[in-house]
Amino acid sequence: MAPSHVLVPLDGSPLSDKALVHALDTFDCSVTVLNVVTPMDAKMSEGGILEPGSERQERALDRADRIVDRAKTRASESDREVETAVETGDPADTILGYVDGHDIDHVVMGGHGGDRSDIGRRLLGTVATTVVGKAPVTVTVVR
Repeated sequence: MAPSHVLVPLDGSPLSDKALVHALDTFDCSVTVLNVVTPMDAKMSEGGILEPGSERQERALDRADRIVDRAKTRASESDREVETAVETGDPADTILGYVDGHDIDHVVMGGHGGDRSDIGRRLLGTVATTVVGKAPVTVTVVR
């Protein structure tokens, strides 16, 4: 059965961009893109290691806005529209909460996102693995 509302979590990584393209090319339904900003004071954010500050949080929110705006542009180039959302929290938990709180019946996401630097690999973990294991809907992982 074809989905009626697809969620695409975007983190600015090339794989999350591929996930958006896949969702737009594959599914003829509503698509929502979601960027999750990890709070700077969270243990699993860089703020858990580096000094948190409002300027860094503002930069993170500005980056989130740029990511979802870029998704809108990419969708319009395919004669599509996307809904956008920016949330703050743990990425996997926030994605799962968004699925539960909205009429989402399919998630399309990149297999590994974020900064591929050593610190990024250690901090980000495997959001996709958590979402695949806990989501109450089908999850497509793009690689």
